[in-house]
Amino acid sequence: MAALIYAARAADCAYEVVLVSGDRPEAAGLALAEAEGIPVARLPRPAAKDKGQFFEALGKILEEADIDLIALAGFMCIIPSSFIERWNGRILNIHPSLLPRYKGLGTHEAVLQAGEASTGATVHLVSNEVDSGEILGQVEVAVLPGDDPNALAERVLIAEHQLYPQILSEYAARPFDAEWIETQVDTLARQLPEVGRKTSHGSPGWSVGGEKGKLFAIIADHHHGEEAVCLLVKSSGPDEMTGLIEAQPDIYYWPKYYGAGGWLGVKLNRRDVDWDQVGEWLERSWRACAPPRLTRLMRAADEF
Repeated sequence: MAALIYAARAADCAYEVVLVSGDRPEAAGLALAEAEGIPVARLPRPAAKDKGQFFEALGKILEEADIDLIALAGFMCIIPSSFIERWNGRILNIHPSLLPRYKGLGTHEAVLQAGEASTGATVHLVSNEVDSGEILGQVEVAVLPGDDPNALAERVLIAEHQLYPQILSEYAARPFDAEWIETQVDTLARQLPEVGRKTSHGSPGWSVGGEKGKLFAIIADHHHGEEAVCLLVKSSGPDEMTGLIEAQPDIYYWPKYYGAGGWLGVKLNRRDVDWDQVGEWLERSWRACAPPRLTRLMRAADEF
């Protein structure tokens, strides 16, 4: 926790520690956070039967503080699935092994017993299965002759203190990175038939139907002063665009110059992007621009 706090003070760090809490109100880390001027939420230590109430209270505190991400740091309590689902993709943890190897407790003992030449640390997303979420970053640590669990743990901990702030910063910045956003869109777009890459006035895009095919999606990176990285897709027209923009202005907007042609802007530099919904927009736009021979095949597949 201390490593995360101090790393956040670097000018190039993408995250800010705005709250520290835990399931042990007497924990030394809370006192340190208070000394460093960080708000602390001291919750009563829950009994086994009251853990649901604890996580409900914790969730309310996190929402009131408008938290984006949760970084676990020595938090050894099993987290209920309801809490993980509520914060899906937003809880990070660090584990003292090179996952997926040596999950759970006793990792250093297990590494030494197996005669491994190296071990390490892993930052991962938290899922309902212990130490099994998406791996975000790892660092390798050599096992030295004569190592015991304590000596090995000390060196791995040094590596953890370097790795965790770096990966947390990268993950905090990722949803706002235009290159990362383009990669996600490209992965979704290429699931559709006969998709190629094309540009529109220098902006990256995707076309359907071969080299001379029509554009059906365009990435607009802060297009004409818009404070967003957006995906431009084909809508049914002005009425639909106006309705969506009025109902959800934080997601949709009318792109300059493109809007007159029925292109709708979907803001993607948000942490809460529904990528399934983005995939649906891509498919819909693809259908609007694809040649009849392809749309007939898609309709036949749908009917089948």
